[in-house]
Amino acid sequence: MIFFARNTYNGPKKTSKKKAPKMKKMIRPGPVRGTVPAPASKSLAQRAAAIAALTRGETRILNFSTCRDSAAALAVSKDLGAGVRVLGDRVTVRGGLNPRTRLIHCGESGLCMRLFSAVAALWDGDITLDGLAPLRKRPISMAEAPLRRLGARVESAGGFPPLKVRGPLQGGEAHVDGSVTSQFLTGLLIGAPLAPGDSTLTVSGLKSAPYVDMTLEIIHAFGVKIHREGDRFLIPGNQAYRPREYRLEGDWSAASFFLVAGALAGDVSVTGLSADSAQADRAILSLLKAAGANVQRIPDGFRAMKKELRPFEFDASHCPDLFPPAAALAAHCPGESRIKGAGRLVFKESHRGRALEAELGKLGARIRTDLDVMVIEGGGLEGGEAFSRGDHRIAMSLSVAALAARGPSTIEGAGCVAKSYPNFYADLNGIMEDEK
Repeated sequence: MIFFARNTYNGPKKTSKKKAPKMKKMIRPGPVRGTVPAPASKSLAQRAAAIAALTRGETRILNFSTCRDSAAALAVSKDLGAGVRVLGDRVTVRGGLNPRTRLIHCGESGLCMRLFSAVAALWDGDITLDGLAPLRKRPISMAEAPLRRLGARVESAGGFPPLKVRGPLQGGEAHVDGSVTSQFLTGLLIGAPLAPGDSTLTVSGLKSAPYVDMTLEIIHAFGVKIHREGDRFLIPGNQAYRPREYRLEGDWSAASFFLVAGALAGDVSVTGLSADSAQADRAILSLLKAAGANVQRIPDGFRAMKKELRPFEFDASHCPDLFPPAAALAAHCPGESRIKGAGRLVFKESHRGRALEAELGKLGARIRTDLDVMVIEGGGLEGGEAFSRGDHRIAMSLSVAALAARGPSTIEGAGCVAKSYPNFYADLNGIMEDEK
């Protein structure tokens, strides 16, 4: 077997400021038809990269995501001491926690920052996690008290990055606030089993609960045991992750936009999707059915076809990434649609609630937020010019909504889709009948 140098993978370019890519995308309304392979799940990719970095041996991750957030997770794994080699969509990681640098750059990925804060706290020394300017606006305060309770020393900039940690974690009992995000709980669940002592985590106000199920699923796949009793997680200490070959499933978050495209403007199949996935955004199937769309299961995926739509009510509290595709769909459903969980949209790449209201509004949508509920008065869109605000999911929402508008639309800053789905516009062009 051939091993590799630690510097085989150098990660994404690190810059001090984020500039939304200036790419402008013109969307002309028209029918869509075809099949799109779902990109690999970036949520699973980042979890797999972290766990692989902690194994005692070599792990091969197949069908790895090519997006910026996944690249950031690989770069952090390397900076923490892992050997990383990338060949196409196959990534090989030789585990080992021995930091090459004490400053860890997480790009613009909130999951990367929150997940690796607990991993870095396993090291007996100071490590600072930082990222691009937008990441410094995303809260990290929920990490501080639990890490201290488990034996680490922690400093932040008033509850925001950069975050300085000094381990090693010892184990113990800690309370975790899950009301803003479950991402830090994910980090603790991954890191705590390697502490010398047992840990008990009690979580309150848990949001995005399916993401925790996903985390437990991949942890168990790598040979580590965690026992769950409702909101309590009992974690035996002194465990070890076993290296293995692990294939990533398709990304339901990315797939949701193309399934909505099919429901709005034609007939689209998305392959590479697991019907039994623990991913929260598999709930797009329930949302589409609630809106009256024709959704069918096909071998290795799902198909969505245009049909007369109706207004719907949907609770996105545990799957907030479905707000952008749901809003695009609701804008074309005659009548009032209501989406619960709008409070989850504040600390994203943009203030997503305001971004959807303003930018879809430029295309003709009528959106307002009543407390925790986003209300969309459907009836179709006129088209026009809108801005992504540097948020990948806003760009994709605008693009899909524009497919069924009455006139053409222009999306400014569309290049930001590279954060999660670099091939989004290539795949979109591939199903647009007028682009073939």
